[in-house]
Amino acid sequence: MVNVSRICLRKYGNFIDNLRLFVRGGTGGSGLPRLGGEGGRGGDVWVMSSKDVTLSRIKSKYPQKRFIAENGANSSVCALKGDKGKDQEILAPVGITVTTDDGRVIGDLNSEGDRVLVAKGGRGGSSYTAFLPSKGQAKHIRLDLKLIADLGMVGFPNAGKSSLLTALSNATPKIASYAFTTLRPEIGKMMYEDHKQIAVADLPGLIEGAHINKGMGHKFLKHVERTKQLLFVVDVCGFQLASTTPFRSAFEAVQLLTKELELYKEELMTKTALLVVNKMDLPDAEEKLEKLKEQLQNAHEFSHLLPEDMIPKKNMTFKHMIPVSALTGFGIDHLKKCIRQSLDEEAATEDKDMFQKKLQALRYQTQVLQ
Repeated sequence: MVNVSRICLRKYGNFIDNLRLFVRGGTGGSGLPRLGGEGGRGGDVWVMSSKDVTLSRIKSKYPQKRFIAENGANSSVCALKGDKGKDQEILAPVGITVTTDDGRVIGDLNSEGDRVLVAKGGRGGSSYTAFLPSKGQAKHIRLDLKLIADLGMVGFPNAGKSSLLTALSNATPKIASYAFTTLRPEIGKMMYEDHKQIAVADLPGLIEGAHINKGMGHKFLKHVERTKQLLFVVDVCGFQLASTTPFRSAFEAVQLLTKELELYKEELMTKTALLVVNKMDLPDAEEKLEKLKEQLQNAHEFSHLLPEDMIPKKNMTFKHMIPVSALTGFGIDHLKKCIRQSLDEEAATEDKDMFQKKLQALRYQTQVLQ
């Protein structure tokens, strides 16, 4: 067991989802006082998204993690207006949030080709500045990767998320019968007969207290933010993380997952969610499934099963509840249909809302013109 854990940790060590960089815009060029010449502006530093880049590759290619734009050209007799310095571009993965050291968001890279200006070049010297140039902006920034997927699987360790991802998609995550097999995010693509593709992210297993950064903590929870919908995955027989921790039933697992999301960021509770009850091939699974259904329908009556500070303010409402066995394939086709239906319905609602907003804007413009 010890050897396996070491292998997993090395695997996680190759995955980077946060990188701190130093950036500086170029210094402006000097002006030419005797002829009134103006120096060129220093180059800017941009972060630009590309599908062919990872944070690990940036770190290995630029070990000093410094990105400095070119200085502006000085004014001269041959060129009174100095040329602008060349911009510096940092290629980064899609799904990056660019922030300052103190957490202020500078911008997001949600699709390929998006650009965020992170450091402006200095102005060239001119008559307004006594022909003296200014330095470019200098700062540290952070590239924070948050996976973009249609569906994010959330569940405690050993709930069978990796096996489920394999059953649903073309992904081949590491699978074993012990907790914390998944120590880095895995994304699989579900393919449908009409060639529709749905991206599903299997994220590292939570533990109680993840919202305060226990275990994988924020490394896991931040990836939930950019998924369109949530796929709760629980073991129908419940789970126990270790001999020193309490056993949790499937109902308790659902409630604790809900509370962890709520405590991390309450807005996550507004996402559409589906509940997958896994390992239906185990003994007495049907009986336990019925008990889970009853408990979820009357959650307030069973709240005493949890510590008072871990009872959710609001219970999660699931659009679908699907019993499956990732091992035998039971319920997998039905789950894929439910996922497709749920995402299609949400997309249709968003399109309708967008149409209504455009219609309202058009009516307003018509009223103004009249």
